[in-house]
Amino acid sequence: MSKIVNGIGLVFIFFLLILTACREGQQTKSGDINAKKCQPIASINYQLVNTYSHDTNLFTEGFFIQDGQLYESTGSPDETIKSMIGITDLKTGKFQKKIELDNKIYFGEGVCALEGKLYQMTYKNQQGFVYDLKRFKQIATFAYSNAEGWGMTTDGKNLIMSDGTDVITYWNPTDLKPMKTLKVTGNGVPQNYLNELEFIKGYIYANIWMSNVIVKINPTSGIIVGQVDLSPLVYDAKTKSVNAEVLNGIAYDAATDKIYVTGKFWKNIYEVKFDH
Repeated sequence: MSKIVNGIGLVFIFFLLILTACREGQQTKSGDINAKKCQPIASINYQLVNTYSHDTNLFTEGFFIQDGQLYESTGSPDETIKSMIGITDLKTGKFQKKIELDNKIYFGEGVCALEGKLYQMTYKNQQGFVYDLKRFKQIATFAYSNAEGWGMTTDGKNLIMSDGTDVITYWNPTDLKPMKTLKVTGNGVPQNYLNELEFIKGYIYANIWMSNVIVKINPTSGIIVGQVDLSPLVYDAKTKSVNAEVLNGIAYDAATDKIYVTGKFWKNIYEVKFDH
């Protein structure tokens, strides 16, 4: 009985600490922002619109649409799995390889396109590559100080990357130097494991590694303002392929206002619809 009472007491004290922290935050000059950090993250409902075939050999790292074409990058710590960039045909599910890295040296990660150039990060080499988007020819390399490279997207002006922590880094695409960083929080707590990224109508969307959730991030404050739980799709993917792994891949087609998601070794790409 005393253990139960003590447990309840500890929970009550913890609740008071959170409440006090929120109230103290509201009394500061940045009170409005701190108050928002203490608000629950809104759930975003989704609808499944369509299902397309996907190459189950692809360990998906990057996923985006440019001029109606779906680009996908792959990479894995397993040297038998290739680190590639290519185009996936939504009609057939076939993957057409365009670029391949040396697996003994590099582990390919996130990719994005901006102003006719294709940018690619690597996992632990702290090195990226720049290609001509039409010819898929390497035209430059760049280095970064982040310990790791994970996801990548663009807001149309800057390159935006995740590195597996709670920090998102903005780069200048001209000199490929970091411009600023953004700390991401949900309910006032740092959100680690930010992975594949996509910029949709003024917000950054991110896969959270090893979860079934995509979060919606305010690019000014870094606060997570919503989340989409895609557990039913993850379940469906794993029932269709014993090798299917985590959800990882968000692609937005601005021309058609369509959103596509997939995962590592998934048999399908899913077109989903939600308020964005």
